[in-house]
Order: sequence, then structure tokens, then C-alpha cells
Amino acid sequence: MSQGTELRHARHLSQEQLAQTLSVKQAAVSKLERRTDMYISSLRNFIKAMGGDLEITAKFPDGAIQISQFEDIAAKTERGSLTSSG
Repeated sequence: MSQGTELRHARHLSQEQLAQTLSVKQAAVSKLERRTDMYISSLRNFIKAMGGDLEITAKFPDGAIQISQFEDIAAKTERGSLTSSG
């Protein structure tokens, strides 16, 4: 069972109910649940449709950083504001 399916079952929702909340067809929910990877925005919308919020935390040996806006990070990377080292 996929994590999306597990989340939906834990919230006692059918694919049809979730599809209605997301304004998509039931088949789209089924396809989304079967994906092994997905955009964070898709996962965020999926969880919001179930009444939740997605929180992502990067864990490092010296602490953790909660990432609240992947869109902001992506925009900065595209503009060259962030550089990767390595």
C-alpha cells in the first residue's frame, strides 16, 4: 500500500471524496497514489485536501532546519542566489 493510500485511509476518505476536494477525477487520485515519486507541491495539495499540512525538515548532525517554502528555494536557485558547494 502506498503512503498516499495509507494517508487517505487514515483520514477515512475514499478516492472519490478526495477527488472531489481536489477538483479532479477519481482516476487522477488513483494515479497519484500509485506514484513512487511526486512533486512536493502535489504532495502538499494531496495532504491539504485531507485537512493537513505538510512539514519538511532537513536533519543534520548539528541540528535540524524546517523547510517551509520550497518555492522560495527554487526561485532563489533559479536566480543564482543560492549556490551549491562540492
